[in-house]
Order: sequence, then C-alpha cells, then structure tokens
Amino acid sequence: MGSFQLEDFAAGWIGGAASVIVGYPLDTVKTRLQAGVGYRNTFNCIRLVYMRESVSGFFKGMSFPLASIAVYNSVVFGVFSNTERFLSRNRYVEPGAGPGRSLSDLLLASMAAGMVSVGLGGPVDLIKIRLQMQTQPFLEGGLKPKPAALGGQAAYHGPIHCIATIVRTEGLAGLYRGASAMLLRDTPGYCLYFIPYVFLSERITPEACTGPSPYAVWLAGGIAGAISWGTATPMDVVKSRLQADGVYVNKYNGVLDCISQSYRQEGLRVFFRGLTVNAVRGFPTSAAMFLGYELSLKALRGDHTVTSP
Repeated sequence: MGSFQLEDFAAGWIGGAASVIVGYPLDTVKTRLQAGVGYRNTFNCIRLVYMRESVSGFFKGMSFPLASIAVYNSVVFGVFSNTERFLSRNRYVEPGAGPGRSLSDLLLASMAAGMVSVGLGGPVDLIKIRLQMQTQPFLEGGLKPKPAALGGQAAYHGPIHCIATIVRTEGLAGLYRGASAMLLRDTPGYCLYFIPYVFLSERITPEACTGPSPYAVWLAGGIAGAISWGTATPMDVVKSRLQADGVYVNKYNGVLDCISQSYRQEGLRVFFRGLTVNAVRGFPTSAAMFLGYELSLKALRGDHTVTSP
C-alpha cells in the first residue's frame, strides 16, 4: 500500500457533502444560540426561526458550505489518513513488526488534521456564520452600527458578496477572524473525533470480521461526533461570536476579550450555549460523514470490506 493515497481525499469530499446536508439546519440553530440574541433555549430558537423566516431560515447560507465544506473535509480526512499511515509505517523498523494502530500515531495525525482545518475552514466558517447571522436584530447598545444595520437591510447578498465585502472592509486577514479560537477548538477537537471513532469502530466490529460494518461505522461515527462537538462547545461559542462579530458592529478585540466580555455580561453558562444542540447535531452529522467516507473509500478501492481511516 502506497504512502500517499488520493482516494482518502475523494472519499472525504463525499462524506463532507453528506454531513452538510444532514446537519445544516441544526448548525444554524447552534450559531443563533451562541451568537444571536433573544433565544431562551434550543426549542425556543427553532420555533422563532421558523415563525420569522419559515423553513428556509434553517438553510441560510447553505450553498457556500455545501460547496466548500466538502473540499474542506476532503483535505481534513486526506491529511489525517495519510499522516497516520505514514507514521504507522515508519514507526516500525524491526523486521516482521506489523504496523498496527498506535494511540500516538492517531493523536499526531488528528492534531495535524486540526491545524490544517483552520487554514481552509476558517474562511468557510466565517462566511457561513455571517450569512446565518445577518438577519438578527441589532441590539448592541453603546456601539456604533454599520450603515446596513440602520436601514434594516441584510448586510450581504450572498457568499460572493460577503467575501468581497469582508476583503474590502477588513482586508484578507478579515477572512480569518476567529481563526485562533478555531485552532484552539479544532486541534483537541479532532483528537476527540478521530480517536474515539477508530477505537469504537474496532470495538464494535466482531473479531471474525475483516472490517467494520456500515452499522458499526454509523454508530461509532455518531458517538465520536457527539463527544467531539460536546466537549468543543466552550471554544466553539467564542469562535462563533468572533466570526459573527462584524456583521453590523465590531465588538470584540480577540479571543481573550471575547471570553472576558462574554463572562462579565452573561456568566459562565454562556460558554455552554448550544451544548445540547451541538451534541445532538454531532451524532447524525458525523455518522453521515464517516459513513459517506467509508463507503466511498470502499467503492473507490474496490474493497469488499469497510476500512477505517
């Protein structure tokens, strides 16, 4: 088996598209809870979004993530799989030693995937959140809103206009607003994503089988996603607030300022906003992601068994 395999990237693209389609409505709810105003809880948020914007409100800004997150997940899964394969193969130097799957290899590969994810995923997340949040009422007293807020207008006409507006007003660096918070979220987050998946899928699979079944992939992927997204919620709140900041007003000066202001105004519980929806959304989204990845990889390689990443 070669050291670098393009099939991992192609399968990651398919899995990424599946995860966006399955999880986007709850992702909108999560973002509104974390960075919006006027929502008491998850069900109240769902009800208000539906009443104010109908079903289409849950899919605002979906076209851009559907096109871009598929590419983003392609790179994340490709980097993870090829890095872990490289580390596993080169760790063993004694003749006859099998590669196996080492926790240290999985940890380093997950961290590499998390760091790479920020470079591609930062702008994708920013555009998605800006589009999801631009219908929110302006309620920041004492801060000067941007002109669009005063006229009750939507700040952006779509993803291309959003990108152009951010680059024009904030420069290229504006596309990476919240990137440091995303790095603090994704580096440990991907460790708690890939490692539980690998060990759970192996645990569920009977010893007589040569690879995990689609059911094992679905279950392990869903549980791994719920764990990863649940534990990532505090830093996800900070990231969402930093990225949403700037639609109509600039409020935060960085990660520490966002944490300080959020804690001072809303207390410790603000960092757990969206915890329930994150965990609930994490299961079907990640189950679809891993199942799409594994089944695509199986088809691309012509295998008769599902092979873990």
